[in-house]
Amino acid sequence: MAHPLIIQINKEFAAGANATKAAGAKAYLLHQFEFYGLQTPERRKICKAFYKANPVNNHTELTKIIKEAFAAPERELHYFAIELLAFHHKLWTNKTITLIEWMLTHKSWWDSVDSINSNVIGKYFIKFPALLEPTTKKWNQSSNIWLQRMSILFQLPYKEKTNTELLEKYIVNRIDTNEFFVNKAIGWALRAYAYTNKKWVIRFVKDHPQLSNLSKREALKHQ
Repeated sequence: MAHPLIIQINKEFAAGANATKAAGAKAYLLHQFEFYGLQTPERRKICKAFYKANPVNNHTELTKIIKEAFAAPERELHYFAIELLAFHHKLWTNKTITLIEWMLTHKSWWDSVDSINSNVIGKYFIKFPALLEPTTKKWNQSSNIWLQRMSILFQLPYKEKTNTELLEKYIVNRIDTNEFFVNKAIGWALRAYAYTNKKWVIRFVKDHPQLSNLSKREALKHQ
């Protein structure tokens, strides 16, 4: 039996469905997911009102709703679940990291993984700093490319608070990868940090000639 909130959000998304836009979105993500065809601003407007009108009161229920949403074929429901977790940040505990990892490794593609990062991960480690190093070290050493990607990207919003020792170590650990999404993440992380410390990034790229051309190009894009 589906959770009542999943039934309700499905109805609201279905009411705004657009077959033409759904087909375009499906093609953009290489036909891996179904879509209702909602534009992002429209979907977020629906969700924002929905979250406020339908509060979730405990972590167990939150987990159930998120996993049900991820089981659905429509990508908008996966986005709904990610933003639902972010909205209910007051329910986060040190055990929420298990749910976050589950989300990163299910229905995984760059769009959902990066949304989890921007909406949840960076903020989660600020709230639970003791979990930062052991968790990201495990991710960095994982065979899962999406966890590897997150070990490199989680510091994107940290700017001057970036732990450059960790950033360097995690990049060097994955420097020989042939995975596009990991090499892209390396370049993205370096490019983002260059806005805070351009000299550090230029020196890092110079000192690590084995970086992929993609990573180098992304890192020095605005230098």
